[in-house]
Amino acid sequence: MGLFWEDTFLPFFFLTLVIGGGAAWMTGRAVAITWRPIFMLVWFMFLLSCAVRFLHFGLFEGALTSLHYFIVTFVYLAAVGLLGWRLTRTSQMVRQYPWLYEKTTPFTWRDRAETAAGGH
Repeated sequence: MGLFWEDTFLPFFFLTLVIGGGAAWMTGRAVAITWRPIFMLVWFMFLLSCAVRFLHFGLFEGALTSLHYFIVTFVYLAAVGLLGWRLTRTSQMVRQYPWLYEKTTPFTWRDRAETAAGGH
């Protein structure tokens, strides 16, 4: 037993990191595109974590009710989902309101009025 995976690394890598991470990324983007609040994403990541843990149980005989592995799965999927949500939301704000906002980093935007006024 490892700290992050149960028996071997390959099922954890493919099922949690690749498939679950891809689903979390797309879910984060979908929540942002439909202008839903962030707590909806957290709820969806909880449900996705349940599904990933069930697949570990059903396909690889993992522990279904392990709180430790559920938390590991949830934290990873929530982080990936939040990244997808934030990148998409930043692009949305800058693309849909270009007269109001400008992108400062891939994750943030700022008011154009603050920039024009010298940042104060």
